[in-house]
Amino acid sequence: ARRAELEAIEAEELAAAQKRADALTDVNVIMRAKSGEDGKLFGSIGTRDIADALTKSGLEVDRAEVKLPEGTLRQVGEYNVDIQLHHDIFASILVTILSEDGDQAAQQQEAEEDAE
Repeated sequence: ARRAELEAIEAEELAAAQKRADALTDVNVIMRAKSGEDGKLFGSIGTRDIADALTKSGLEVDRAEVKLPEGTLRQVGEYNVDIQLHHDIFASILVTILSEDGDQAAQQQEAEEDAE
């Protein structure tokens, strides 16, 4: 009886993790950070930053679930990041890091082009 109970709990956790994975599919998190002209960040973006950004967008993710095998993100660009929701369920999200400084120049250029 105990084994059946444990299997039922495991099945519930698996179903909940799969539901969360489906919600995270095709999610693109856009983060802004200060960076130098070469695109290198002043500081880095880590698991806590990504988890906080996902939570702010309404998707509850714990920082321990965010997997960054190569370490923190230190460069402007796009990164595929795995979220491990269960020992065998992963969701892959796209994290886009934009430069706070460079964006203003790009937005200004777009505004000038729109005005023409």
